[in-house]
Amino acid sequence: MHLLIKTLCMVLTGTSVFSSFALAQTGKMQQPRSIEYEIAVQRAAQAAIWGMPAVGIRDIVVGTRRDLGGDIGDIIYFSKPMESRHGFLTANDVTPYVVASLSTQDGPIVVEVPPAGEKASYFGTFVDAWDVPIADVGPPGADKGKGGKYLFLPPGHEGNVPEGYMVYRPATYSVNFAFRPISKNGGTLEEAVAYGQTLKTYKLSEAANPPKTRFIDAYPKTWNTLPTYDISYFQDLAAAILNEPVQERDKAMMGLLASLGIEKGKPFEPDAEMTAIIKEGLALAYDAMQHYFVTPGKAMVPYWPGSQWQVWNFAKGQAEAGFPFVTDDRILIDERAGGAYFWITYLPKSLGGGTFYLTALRDKDGDLFDRNVSYRLRVPADTPAKDFWSVIVYSMKTKGFVEGVDRVGLSSKDLDRMRVNEDGSVDLYFGSEAPTGLESNWVPTGGEDFFLMFRLYGPDKPLLDKTWVLGDVEKVR
Repeated sequence: MHLLIKTLCMVLTGTSVFSSFALAQTGKMQQPRSIEYEIAVQRAAQAAIWGMPAVGIRDIVVGTRRDLGGDIGDIIYFSKPMESRHGFLTANDVTPYVVASLSTQDGPIVVEVPPAGEKASYFGTFVDAWDVPIADVGPPGADKGKGGKYLFLPPGHEGNVPEGYMVYRPATYSVNFAFRPISKNGGTLEEAVAYGQTLKTYKLSEAANPPKTRFIDAYPKTWNTLPTYDISYFQDLAAAILNEPVQERDKAMMGLLASLGIEKGKPFEPDAEMTAIIKEGLALAYDAMQHYFVTPGKAMVPYWPGSQWQVWNFAKGQAEAGFPFVTDDRILIDERAGGAYFWITYLPKSLGGGTFYLTALRDKDGDLFDRNVSYRLRVPADTPAKDFWSVIVYSMKTKGFVEGVDRVGLSSKDLDRMRVNEDGSVDLYFGSEAPTGLESNWVPTGGEDFFLMFRLYGPDKPLLDKTWVLGDVEKVR
């Protein structure tokens, strides 16, 4: 069933259930809510699902301003990989990140990507305000590892375009990126971090004498960019869309948003009743996206027959088209929300980078991972990752790291500190408490329901032809 239809059914069903509950508890039937109120709740739920990708990107700007004292145009980097205090949708804890939000509202902007170095190179993607991929960078991207000047023009720009640039015309003023400086040829973390800071960004009007790019190290700080499902969600949605051109495909939704107080040229200032409406609609939207995420065959499908390890189930043709989540006749609203941007950001323009992702929501018995249960995963010695593999625990609630834990994941880079089996395999444990004597093989779940992502960096043929199989996660009896 379509997410928006399901949400409508939940509203109508929920109303009758609420009324019956009130009658049973008080002996009096509460006054039914007005049709205007019910319609507004439905519209809020629909708007939240529709706006999920824009909110996910906008919250990176919000978090940068609030937590780092930075702003649009600053480049945020990590001197070390992320830890539990860093709130980012399904980020990794092995490679450092370089992140920025830019804007062409004051004119075209340039991002200079350095050539791939001997010890490190870039991997990542530029996206617009709706998280639609614009271009990939680095060896698998548009510059093919040679580096180059990426020029982004504002919507409707009609000026001359100088030579010597790779030119892009995004549908929005907002241009965003999250790159990873990847170590190679024995390169160290320090070398990757230093390489990451050779990036430059400036206005095209300043190209003759560009100012120094400002870098902010986010590693020592608490930086939270995760969407928050309260009134701030709609504040962020309003900020995201009211500062951008309205695309033809979005005009119907803009009409619905106007009835919720989000309208071009006007501040978004909901009163107490509208705030209550929005919160109720948002709760429905969150539940609908969560349902899409966990329902087998929706967001993900098994990689091997009968396996609980899954891969993303992107809508037909979207990978080949560069993930616009738009077809000739419709916007894929459910697929881009519950199927993607509810839990990930910065999809690549083209698949085929150097990382393969497996996701597990359930154990071998088919049960969703439970905060009150401990689990074991056996990783074979012959895991086909030419570079390394890693597994990370994510909060089912936020889709980011579990907060307040000392370790969010483990990888083959940690094998020298783990207990390894005689055959070279390694048993990893997940739960609220470490198994005795196996603390080095344990990833804490912090008392939260969770899911796992297993990444293979430099995936090799046995994975791709499915002759190698990763066993399911098992309960520790």
